[in-house]
Amino acid sequence: MYKPLFPLASSLLALLCFVAPVTAGSGDFQKPITVDARTQSMDGKNKVTRFKDNVTITQGTLTIEADEVEVSAKDGEGREVMIARGNPAKYSQTMDDGSKVTAQASELRYEVNKRTISMRGDARISQNSSMVRGDSITYDMVKEQLLATSSDNNDDSRVTTVFRPQSIKKLNDNKDDATAKDSADEQKNGEGDN
Repeated sequence: MYKPLFPLASSLLALLCFVAPVTAGSGDFQKPITVDARTQSMDGKNKVTRFKDNVTITQGTLTIEADEVEVSAKDGEGREVMIARGNPAKYSQTMDDGSKVTAQASELRYEVNKRTISMRGDARISQNSSMVRGDSITYDMVKEQLLATSSDNNDDSRVTTVFRPQSIKKLNDNKDDATAKDSADEQKNGEGDN
């Protein structure tokens, strides 16, 4: 089975794309969106609802956690825009192939009809063993494509991608297993000396 990975890219402005089946996380978008919080206030005239204190948005396996969320429904049902803010606000979702995508930023903007998450402020997104970090990231949850950018105001600001190749992961896992086995053998031998 093909598992999407972040492609290699690192520059001031970088376009990063997952190459994946279009059905990634598709079942989630057919499910209702639930917003749970300690407090809620609504402006019916402007069709804006605000949630505060320990806010959780769920839609199937899609989860967003934040300190506060503003939901604008002015464009109609199914076109809501949810702006989550936190220290940090967090997003996670399980794709159809079983892999998990996680992200965090100071602000997450979920556009329901576009099925995108836009992140601003120390944005990070991870899938499998790869991670991308930048000042802002826009992620298409269906196509699993993203665009990461650095700050326009800071020449030293960069987009960073970290890859952990599968062979290195297996090597580290094997080392951990060997270390654990050696520790168990040492404990066993130490008990026999008493």
